Amino acid sequence: MESNPQALGLVRAAIERATQVLHFHEEESRAIVRSVDEALANVIRHAYRGKSGCPIEVTCRHLHGTQNGACVSGIEIVLRDSGVPADPAKMKGRPLEEIRPGGLGLHFMRQSMDEVEFSRKKGKNQLRLVKYMAPAAPAIAPEGE
Repeated sequence: MESNPQALGLVRAAIERATQVLHFHEEESRAIVRSVDEALANVIRHAYRGKSGCPIEVTCRHLHGTQNGACVSGIEIVLRDSGVPADPAKMKGRPLEEIRPGGLGLHFMRQSMDEVEFSRKKGKNQLRLVKYMAPAAPAIAPEGE
């Protein structure tokens, strides 16, 4: 996609559909979509300093397999941009008790996602967001019949 706030709706719809196909609960789906939307808005605002038409690569994939002997399933979303390198020292949300707009996106991402990893690879900023699906609760057989 290009760094254009009007393109965010298309990405939100695509991520929402991906979470539905993977059978995430509605609340988790909303949290994933909100995290990706906030991350993209931050790329446009901070990495590209509001400039439109700059490239942002968005990849999404289904994670499935085993980890520590348990079956795991989830979604991985990776954002890559060629904007200004992120300064890890400045990548912290403002205190929650400060009542004012803005500054909570990173907090929401870390609260909503299981993994939030920032890196710089091959001259590009990379943000990796992962959300694992909660294991299904075991069926409980009725007793006494």
